[in-house]
Amino acid sequence: MSKRTFTFPGQGSQVIGMGKELFQDFAEAKQVFEEVDDALGENLSALIFDGSEDKLRLTRNAQPALMAVSMAVMRVLEKQGITLEKDAAFVAGHSLGEYSALCAAGTFSLSDTARLLRTRGDAMQRAVEVGSGGMAAILGLELAVVQEIAKNASQSGVCEVANDNAPGQVVISGAMAAIDRAVELAKTAGAKRAIMLPVSAPFHCSLMAPAAEEMEHALALVKMNDPVVPIICNVMAQPLTEASHIRKCLIEQVTSMVRWREIVLWLGKEGEVSQLLEIGSGRVLCGLARRINRDMETMAVGTPTEIATIVQKLGSSF
Repeated sequence: MSKRTFTFPGQGSQVIGMGKELFQDFAEAKQVFEEVDDALGENLSALIFDGSEDKLRLTRNAQPALMAVSMAVMRVLEKQGITLEKDAAFVAGHSLGEYSALCAAGTFSLSDTARLLRTRGDAMQRAVEVGSGGMAAILGLELAVVQEIAKNASQSGVCEVANDNAPGQVVISGAMAAIDRAVELAKTAGAKRAIMLPVSAPFHCSLMAPAAEEMEHALALVKMNDPVVPIICNVMAQPLTEASHIRKCLIEQVTSMVRWREIVLWLGKEGEVSQLLEIGSGRVLCGLARRINRDMETMAVGTPTEIATIVQKLGSSF
């Protein structure tokens, strides 16, 4: 039987209306949204289903919202007999998606995950004054070239690689002056595109150190179980099975590069995974996986129709 991994999307995959059909069609999905609302003490579901794009895009909202949709999908799949223990060799998540993956794998409770992501979002926003930091996507240049560009641009302030997403798709993060400088250097170096991203803070760089401290305190207070399947962590691109190691990596993750390209390569080679499912909103991770490993079969699972399809496929040894 083919090995598969369940992956969970990160910030940027949010869209108004995501998960609404799940909420309406499945009692177990509705229960997830209600539990997240209770944990946060607010009606986040109303924002997710019918709110404003600008408000949903705020880090403090987008992070628990995306997790809620992913977990709603997981609960529906579980109700229909699809479980991580039986149907997945590994889990992985992109940035905040790592928390979704850990919730799905039983490391965190749903309520604790929602509160941790609200804390994480707020901490990241507080770490750097709005407008003083930014991020940019560099398309068409390889990682080593972008790392050199970031090093040269760092004369103007912090400038570091935040996401190694796929071949030719690297994201940088840091002080706004340095990011502006790096964008110009990237264009000179032959980048197909070098574009500023619409984010409210410079994630996954050393400027996030205050947020990492806050997450260290928050994670110390939360019960963590070993995951039911190994998680391929963002900061190492290696499998972890012990809660103590996972806690350490989650703290490091706030200031460290997301090694998504390496994660997908590891899954295909060392993990012998041939199928990747993206659980939740959108299909960003499916697109990245196809760019990294064309032999890997991908499928987005985020709507009732997509759930019905995967249930049918897994029943026929997909």
